[in-house]
Amino acid sequence: MAATDEVAGTAEEPAVVSAVRSGGADAFSSVTEPYRRELRAHCYRMVGNLEDADDLVQDTLLRAWRARSGFEGRSSLRAWLYRIATNVCLDAIKRTRRRVRVLDAPPGSGRAPSFDEVPWLQPFPDRLLEDEVPGGDEPEAAVVAKETIELAFLAAVQHLPPSQRAVLILRDVLGWSASETAEALNGSVAAVNSALQRARARLRELGQAGRLAWSPVVPPTREERLVVQRYMDAHARADAAAVIELLGKDVRFSMPPTQARFEGRPAVAAFFVDLFGVGNPGDWRLVPTRANGQPAVANYVRAWGETEFMATTLDVLRIESGRLIEITTFDARTFPAFGLQLTWTGPEPKQ
Repeated sequence: MAATDEVAGTAEEPAVVSAVRSGGADAFSSVTEPYRRELRAHCYRMVGNLEDADDLVQDTLLRAWRARSGFEGRSSLRAWLYRIATNVCLDAIKRTRRRVRVLDAPPGSGRAPSFDEVPWLQPFPDRLLEDEVPGGDEPEAAVVAKETIELAFLAAVQHLPPSQRAVLILRDVLGWSASETAEALNGSVAAVNSALQRARARLRELGQAGRLAWSPVVPPTREERLVVQRYMDAHARADAAAVIELLGKDVRFSMPPTQARFEGRPAVAAFFVDLFGVGNPGDWRLVPTRANGQPAVANYVRAWGETEFMATTLDVLRIESGRLIEITTFDARTFPAFGLQLTWTGPEPKQ
């Protein structure tokens, strides 16, 4: 379907239509730029990679600019942009041909996906979600539902075929109707309903709750803050025992894009004993942040004999009942997106 065709929905205001179609570059940017943040989140869900999502948003706005004469306002500008963004993402997925690597369990096994199965997965800074949606009563407010931005959801969605992925996100995350989704994807309502049914079933197999159980992103609880502070303090002391005390029985520790994975308290405990023992690279300092609606910490290390702390890894934490049940570690290339320095020499790193 050409980018000039629009999905059904609420008609756009004439002034906005005029700005898109004939208002020039500045006018076009003034009406489309407010959607950049939510389009970034949408593209991120589609591809699981923040750097790619930023590029895809740029491609979306460029494609919209080139197709601006076809926007007649029969749908909202938001719907038109989402439709273009979805197809931009599908085109990119076809080009890259990335494949999830299931390391130790076949589909249907009931095992939740591990993040190292999605080597291109990157964390999403919570600060990029702020003020993403103007109103909480619109269907698009679901774009900030906590479960739809968490790493577990992202990893599971990447297991879906591209068409099912697009249908699930448009229908369940954005709240589009079957007919709107079919028009956007140049398919039939029957095909959309079938794809949605298969996608939901696969997500259930991967341990993901349905859309009725989704909740909004909320500030960290006092319990979460206490656990994060204890985790940070333990690192500052290179105290493996203190970290181990925080671990849940079935804790899982993974480090995408590598295939390193530790499952269960004994395995993760052994990792920290080694890290803070013979493998300890120097003095540790951690900085709290938020990623994917979850608590996270940025790790800095000052090597023995050096004066400067260097960015090393970013840990995204899942905490339940006062225990760490998942630690997902990403490399220092993620720091700039979180507004974090790569080096520092003062008493505390700046964010």
